[in-house]
Amino acid sequence: MFMMMMMMKTGHFALLLTGVSMAIQIHQSPPALLKEAGGDVQLVCSHQQSDFRVMLWYQQPPGSAAMKLVGYGYVEFRDDAVEEAFRGHFSLAGELSGDKHKNASLFIRNLRAPEHTATYFCAASKPQFIKHPPAADKNLQPAEAREDLSFSSFNERI
Repeated sequence: MFMMMMMMKTGHFALLLTGVSMAIQIHQSPPALLKEAGGDVQLVCSHQQSDFRVMLWYQQPPGSAAMKLVGYGYVEFRDDAVEEAFRGHFSLAGELSGDKHKNASLFIRNLRAPEHTATYFCAASKPQFIKHPPAADKNLQPAEAREDLSFSSFNERI
């Protein structure tokens, strides 16, 4: 795990990247950047594991242990990939099919504080096929993370 910090300036977003991997190596970029409120951000997450065809993005607000699902792609990113609470400012794109490396970009447009101030986690997983899936809460608590789910995080602060 590594951590890179930046000084925070009034009216700007300071972004902090930390990397954590539990099953595969995930790369997230840029390592750090500084943006003004109203600006746009693209966070890119990638890995080389061809059978991990599901990629997810989570948001963890400051002071909260819970992570909110921003959106996910399952082999592809469909029009409804972003959860309704995040639509408007957030969008997802990337390449999850085939046997080559996988990537997922999270775009945040027109940055706002404090609603966009958070740590953003990228996760990757193998597709899970369940005949009758049980009802599930999309918002994971850190202790509930599965072993076959790999995370990388991006911290955004003002």
